[in-house]
Amino acid sequence: MTAGARKRQLPFAYRAVAFVLRPLLMRVTKRDWRGLENIPAEGGFVVSTNHISYADPLVFAHFMFDSGREAYFLGKDSLFAIPVVGWLLKKCGQIPVYRNSAAATDSYRAAVEGVRAGKALGIFPEGTITRDPDLWPMRGKTGAARVALETRCPLIPVAQWGAQEILSPYGHRPSLFPRKTMMMYAGPPVDLSDLYGRPIDTKILREATDRLMDRITDLLEVLREEKRPTERFDPRTHGVPEIGNPLKHHEIGRPKPAADTDGSTS
Repeated sequence: MTAGARKRQLPFAYRAVAFVLRPLLMRVTKRDWRGLENIPAEGGFVVSTNHISYADPLVFAHFMFDSGREAYFLGKDSLFAIPVVGWLLKKCGQIPVYRNSAAATDSYRAAVEGVRAGKALGIFPEGTITRDPDLWPMRGKTGAARVALETRCPLIPVAQWGAQEILSPYGHRPSLFPRKTMMMYAGPPVDLSDLYGRPIDTKILREATDRLMDRITDLLEVLREEKRPTERFDPRTHGVPEIGNPLKHHEIGRPKPAADTDGSTS
């Protein structure tokens, strides 16, 4: 760990997975962890990062584990149906998200309860790998903001860059060597205090979500040493589906070559 000492007892399955995966990740990646001082040492909070690769959850979990605040993630329910993997996810305390079903309310309730119980709740606010052709954060969904507003917990923005070099967006063949640098940058909490006490309606949720995506993009500009696009990519206005693999239909571009980016689920 690079931050404060861990104060909570992890579930046995979580400890076992970390015991196996962390040394492996230490061997096959280089790390550039920034902003660990912005990760709360105590209490529940929501921590959100941009989504660029199927490898993101492993890198994000590694960053959070090293911070001393292990993350509990909201994940697609289909992951929990995979033999062994699904069992491990449940035993590790991860939370399934049931999209477009009545059970979605249960996922949200579990997320709120997790924060109130003092957990660090990891949410990918885009809901899927970004559809932006150059892998900038796209329009976010409102789940992370909703949990943060209801619980009034810190909402921590994190930018990441590098996972796409291990596994390209929607790719299934990892490229581990030469070792790639995983860059993660946590910023101070997004200020939502002026929104407290107001009805949590669509307008408020969109305002809070846009603030979160703006902060993540600010941090990503630092990691990439590039300026963001003038407009945030919105799949709805580009006619791009937000479910499934859009590359099969050639609806988004490939990321820039590594030489152009300095750099660095679902």
